Amino acid sequence: MGRVEKGVHCSVQGCDNSAERSISSSKASMAGDLVINTSNKRAYLCRQHYKEWKKATKDDRENERARWA
Repeated sequence: MGRVEKGVHCSVQGCDNSAERSISSSKASMAGDLVINTSNKRAYLCRQHYKEWKKATKDDRENERARWA
């Protein structure tokens, strides 16, 4: 059972929603507009902030995948 299933809160500063996803803190820092508390190895994001992170890092993630293809 992971931390998300146990009910950890979102890592974005000022957000108290429960997290639905976890990503590495290095990937979380790719989105410059989100202020994420990355004191741990993992960053936990609620549904709303995960959508924002996906939109902000779409081009970077596509370039990263193209590098491996």
